[in-house]
Amino acid sequence: MRHLANIYRLGIKELRSLVRDPMMLVLILYAFSLGIWVAATGLPETLYRAPIAIVDEDQSQLSNRIASAFYPPHFTPPAMVGLDAVDHGMDIGRYTFALDLPPDFERDLLAGRRPTVQLNIDATSMTQAFTGGGYIQQIVQAEAQEFMTGTRATPPPPVDLALRVRFNPTLARSWFGAVMEVINNVTMLSIILTGAALIREREHGTVEHLLVMPVTPFEIMASKVWSMGTVVLVACAFSLTVMVQGVLQMPIQGSIVLFLAGAGLHLFATTSMGIFMGTIARSMPQFGLLMMLVLLPLELLSGGLTPRESMPELVQTLMLIAPTTHFVRMAQAILYRGAGLDVVWPQFLAIIAIGSLFFAIALTRFRSTIGAMA
Repeated sequence: MRHLANIYRLGIKELRSLVRDPMMLVLILYAFSLGIWVAATGLPETLYRAPIAIVDEDQSQLSNRIASAFYPPHFTPPAMVGLDAVDHGMDIGRYTFALDLPPDFERDLLAGRRPTVQLNIDATSMTQAFTGGGYIQQIVQAEAQEFMTGTRATPPPPVDLALRVRFNPTLARSWFGAVMEVINNVTMLSIILTGAALIREREHGTVEHLLVMPVTPFEIMASKVWSMGTVVLVACAFSLTVMVQGVLQMPIQGSIVLFLAGAGLHLFATTSMGIFMGTIARSMPQFGLLMMLVLLPLELLSGGLTPRESMPELVQTLMLIAPTTHFVRMAQAILYRGAGLDVVWPQFLAIIAIGSLFFAIALTRFRSTIGAMA
């Protein structure tokens, strides 16, 4: 009971220190409120106001019809330019697409020949380039077919494909962006808060005060884990209920309580990582640089942004020791697909094992650091 009392009181001290740190409070508030809204609404779900230039070398009725088919919101009003202005316009980033309608385009089409239309794409705008190329191809083909046949009707396909979209029927990008931002922020802030708490103790000289108190390194570390983990867990619950379900009106399929239980286990692992990193870094700038080396692989290779199946097998194997890999799988299964404990228990066990390993490593490093300061 004495150990638990010490852990509790030291944790309350950490919470009071956090309250007196306005920058950390602003970071937490932004990450789980406005940051979620920006992640959900910042990226357009479809092609939006893509700049396009058209070189009309034919000057026919069909070429005019094609040029007039590009309009907002998918495209900006087309810039009708000469052939010599295309390269310069794309070099300076003025146009993402440049469509060249060749001479005798309409005459060749009416004669039964297959004229070639050139489309130049600035692939540095990756999202627009990928989506816009398909849009432009559909527009040109639809206008040409209607010009030739007088109708846009297409013959029935030989096979009917019955499409059923599950878990995100409207294919809304915002549903994915908001929830994944919550998941990523849980990892990021848990590492930052615990690491910053330890470095703050060293910079303010309060570590020496702890050394003369009847507390053990385990109690000191456990107090930081539970206090900072609780802050992130409360912020996560607020974000899911108020921002995701309330403000953004996005459905959560599974149990938020089950997700928070898994998030608590994940926080056990990531807060331990934060303390370990805090024992390595000697100042906040060093800790920030170390964060970039650790956080980016954890988020980019966890399967949250791209499927794990598309990664090299070596990367897939190495990332199995990262708690984020199992946390992302668990979170997506619960929040998107409504999975229960009977589905996600392997991820729960994996996170517990990884968290226990990280806690033991961090505690060993923390004890050696404390011993060297004593």
